[in-house]
Amino acid sequence: MVRCLNKAVAIMAALAISFMPASATFAADNFAGISLTPVPSANPKAPGFAAPNILSVELTEAIVAQGSFKLENPSDLTSYYGYDNDGPQLPAAGDLPAVGHKVEASKTEPDKNTYLVLDHQHGADPQYDYGTHFLFQGHELGAGGQGYITRINLDADGAHRVTLLAIKDVNGNSVPTIDGSTWYPFSHKLLFTSESGANASVVQATPDFPATVEDISGILGRGGYEGIQSDRFGRLIIVEDVGGKTGTVNTHARQPNSFIYRLLPTSPFDLKLGGKLQVLQVLSRAHAGPVVFGSDADADILSQDVKDLHTYGLQFQTNWMTIHDTAVQGNAPFSANAAAKLAGGTPFKRPENGQFRPGTNFSEFIFDTTGDTNALTEAGSAFGGFGALFRLQLFGDKGLLSLVYNGDVAHAGFDNCAFWDANRIVFVEDAGDTLHTQRNALDSAWLFDLNTDYSNPASQPVRILAEGRDASATLDSQFSGMPGFQNDGDNEITGWHLSDGDPTVNGLLGAKIPTPFRGGWRLFYTQQHGDNNTWEILRSPADSGGNSRD
Repeated sequence: MVRCLNKAVAIMAALAISFMPASATFAADNFAGISLTPVPSANPKAPGFAAPNILSVELTEAIVAQGSFKLENPSDLTSYYGYDNDGPQLPAAGDLPAVGHKVEASKTEPDKNTYLVLDHQHGADPQYDYGTHFLFQGHELGAGGQGYITRINLDADGAHRVTLLAIKDVNGNSVPTIDGSTWYPFSHKLLFTSESGANASVVQATPDFPATVEDISGILGRGGYEGIQSDRFGRLIIVEDVGGKTGTVNTHARQPNSFIYRLLPTSPFDLKLGGKLQVLQVLSRAHAGPVVFGSDADADILSQDVKDLHTYGLQFQTNWMTIHDTAVQGNAPFSANAAAKLAGGTPFKRPENGQFRPGTNFSEFIFDTTGDTNALTEAGSAFGGFGALFRLQLFGDKGLLSLVYNGDVAHAGFDNCAFWDANRIVFVEDAGDTLHTQRNALDSAWLFDLNTDYSNPASQPVRILAEGRDASATLDSQFSGMPGFQNDGDNEITGWHLSDGDPTVNGLLGAKIPTPFRGGWRLFYTQQHGDNNTWEILRSPADSGGNSRD
């Protein structure tokens, strides 16, 4: 029966995208239709001064939800989109953080965004029509390490704008703090990942109110998971973000300690039936065998393998190594990171996110690494200290890995991403307060062209957003490091998401070539920390093309 189901879904998926070109060199400009003017510079980090977001002149933005939006169904945990109930939204005049004393509420950080167009969705008000356009979030931080799931009802009025979907799973356990999310059309569920240490979980949730949330960590394991994407057969690629140890000598650099995983589900219609979890293994060019995790952090940080991986023009053969099979080992939760190391998986410097390249029939996956987010890193650019972008070409169980872009202090801390069209992809920075201060520059969103040779120093990505810093984040930055203060400082760009909301297999990210602002394609991101604003980016009225959206 399972084999029949797998065959059926494979045929269905193949038919759904049979119109797609075989090569990603398909004329992207026919779909994009927009040339974006570079933003000249990042916003500086000036103590005590807030700054506005600056976008390419062809773009503008509008808030779709902010942290102070009251939930239509408040709970004991949280009553607002971006704040828990453990303190005020703003510190009282003259109040300072202290151990055991919170001057402001814990900011929950609505992280990834997932946009869907759905019919017949419900909310806390049984008499209200919630519309058809929805944006889903998991919340990464919160009081007591508890997360939750929200839905922004984009067609709704203020009173019904944000719905709290779940704070508990079906077993009564708290929803974990959540980082990554995606829509899995085969089972009609949202998938959420968590980075929360040894108890990190992967959960699946229904999109309607109230959401049914189930922990499926016995299938995917526990790891510092963030990015998660499905191909047309329901196979999942999961990107892990786990910081490694600093070296004894290299005290500002960290050992590569994170892996790229693939799940081969027994049936994509029900992930609880199990499957095989695999880890990406990269074969070394410097010696026989794979690139693996070593016992000496300093040796790994500056190894020839790490240098080779961050060298333009080199290609590496890859394998997928099975690290857990529920048919053999059962479905008790397990440490994916530990299993990956035992199986000879290849560690990277904090990969965070990735997407399948449109127009490649899910045979090409682009992912990033964040690096050390410290200008003093001894790894430098040569050893991936500032992060990088990689291209993984997939040929069944084999593949080829190559470098797309090697970061530097001005282009660092890559995190969320979304394809703009067939050849261009946006990666945003999460450089962090330390690197912001060191380089006197807040985060940016960068547009990369995958047909550009970035080994030429004259070739650089286009900055399309220079993130600012709202007044709340500016205040938090000044509180940062004070005893008892629990919130982050500078704003972060997160949840960068471009989608047409199609909930079918044909709507998987990578199945269609995006057409921003046309054909129903909408672009969102969250300016995390501070006011926790979630924005929709639109085509600027000043742009002669105008803005068209279904």
